[in-house]
Amino acid sequence: MKNLYNICVIDDDNIYQYTISKTIQAYNLAKEIIAFSDGEEALDFLIRNLDDSAKLPDIILLDINMPIMDGFQFMEEYIKIKPRVGKKILIYMVSSSVDSSDILRAKSISEVSDYIIKPIKPGELISIVNSFETT
Repeated sequence: MKNLYNICVIDDDNIYQYTISKTIQAYNLAKEIIAFSDGEEALDFLIRNLDDSAKLPDIILLDINMPIMDGFQFMEEYIKIKPRVGKKILIYMVSSSVDSSDILRAKSISEVSDYIIKPIKPGELISIVNSFETT
């Protein structure tokens, strides 16, 4: 892992945002960590920065259940703007939901790299970052 990436955490749970950010920092996995409490905030950020790919995330850790705009709604909107995104972004849906319908729905979205059940373990984070380098 020689390259450091921008990692975006989209989750309405402040404690989860804090702990995942601390884990990412502890393992030196990111150049920058960007956090949002709902999909709409994150989507607005992406749209505002479409012309500056250096500010866009390389990896998104996306929760499903959030107020305002949930993870699935975010993905619907992201797919619309994806042709204008000037870089590869890996998106992982991260949720405490073990509901098979959520898992199947997430895996049916081709832009979603994988579905991970919370909490993400440090080894999983390292694998996610490593997978970016091989895609």
